[in-house]
Amino acid sequence: MRNLKTIVDKCSFTTEIPASFVVFLVALPLCMGIAIASGLPPSRGIITGIVGGIIVGAISGSPMLVSGPAAGLAVVVAEVVQQYGIEMVGPILLLAGLIQLLAGIFKLGQLFRAMSPAVIYGMLAGIGVLIFASQFHVMLDDKPRIHGIENLLSIPNAIYKAFFPIDGSAHHLAALIGVTTIISLLLWEKFKPRSLKLIPGALVGVVIGTAIATVYRLPIQYVDVPANLLQAIQLPTIASLPGLIQAPVLIDAIVIAFIASTESLLSAVAVDRLHTGPRTNFDRELTAQGIGNIICGFLGALPMTGVIARSSVNVEAGAKTRLSTILHGVWLLILVIAAPTLLKIIPISSLAAILVVTGFKLIEVEHIRQLKKYGRFPLVIFSATLIGIVVTDLITGVLIGILLTAVLLIHKMSVLNVQIIKHENDRRIDIHLQGAATFVRLPKLANILELVPPGRELHVYLHDLAYIDHSCLDLLSMWAKQQQKMGSTLTMQWDRLIERNRKPFTL
Repeated sequence: MRNLKTIVDKCSFTTEIPASFVVFLVALPLCMGIAIASGLPPSRGIITGIVGGIIVGAISGSPMLVSGPAAGLAVVVAEVVQQYGIEMVGPILLLAGLIQLLAGIFKLGQLFRAMSPAVIYGMLAGIGVLIFASQFHVMLDDKPRIHGIENLLSIPNAIYKAFFPIDGSAHHLAALIGVTTIISLLLWEKFKPRSLKLIPGALVGVVIGTAIATVYRLPIQYVDVPANLLQAIQLPTIASLPGLIQAPVLIDAIVIAFIASTESLLSAVAVDRLHTGPRTNFDRELTAQGIGNIICGFLGALPMTGVIARSSVNVEAGAKTRLSTILHGVWLLILVIAAPTLLKIIPISSLAAILVVTGFKLIEVEHIRQLKKYGRFPLVIFSATLIGIVVTDLITGVLIGILLTAVLLIHKMSVLNVQIIKHENDRRIDIHLQGAATFVRLPKLANILELVPPGRELHVYLHDLAYIDHSCLDLLSMWAKQQQKMGSTLTMQWDRLIERNRKPFTL
């Protein structure tokens, strides 16, 4: 036993600790940048990273999954801040976490995965466009607009102000730092030495941008974090709790719970493909995410999800257990306690530049190629969801995607083929029904049956019929009676027809 413990400790020292430090370096700029994109202080993003690492990492259903602030929720949180104020973020998140917790307890983890990929990819792409557009303005030390479409349309004007600053503004200097950060990130990711491959490009970009801003003492906006992390905590007030029973607030909480759960579980699926260790327990993971978001809501921090970027880095860095995830949260906690002034020299434009790249990466062309393999309709759902999110809002866009998916499902489930075969003597007619006979196909079925002449020997074959609803069943019954009155003889398995109505899609 002593030898086994020594091996485990050695394994933890040689793999988990270095891996946790790499994840910490990736998480640090993202935690602060996503917080700024959400309209919250950077310190609140770090709090979420700490909770996601130490607490959720310890009870997670997916040992390799790293939890923390997610860019996908930045848009929703920013809307909450604009509509209800920063003080309502915590209570709404607390409610969202409770929804996740209950969903995990009642074992609904698998149900959250039952979503059309076209809607999910469209949602991520739409969020990516919104993040890109809003953070483009922040990268220039400009104020983002309220609506996503306004952010997109005002980008040319923001670029003009960066090239031709007016009234002594420093937009051009902020733009210089932002562009430098992006170029440094991209060059590092493309040409980094093999021996330094685990150092994230986001960190390199922020370090270079911070160094330039510090050396030249540029008059641009910098990260503002309190000297004491406890000052960043905002507990829910008694006055804010009654607001949770309002319908719009409840909807926002449900949206946060839905997006956070979907992103976490999809990330867990992706991480499972990257390693050979224990597979994800989805209900436990959902419960852990709920507990984490309840704690973050109580502290007034950002919502968290399991995130694929940090998780893939975790696996790539050699992590084998959940210890790496836990330790990365410990390093975040040590940093904000021991050296908060180090964070204050980071330019906001540099962090926003990281989010600009992150938003752009959410619009993955590979997703479009995958959907294209399944025909045009998935691409229509993807495009409608994306455009709906950008033009209106996140909820409306996702609902449009879900509605179109339901239309596609009804269409696919109601395909009915009716084949009429006339024999040489024209006395016998065989009618084959294949697929699903539903009210959607009732006009087609009625038109075909009306073409059958009277006084014939009719044989109706139902062995390829998967389902028939009451409307089509009633139509066939009336048609059979009419044919018999007109002198036709009819052979049809009525018991099988009724069985297809009561037990669809059974052999």
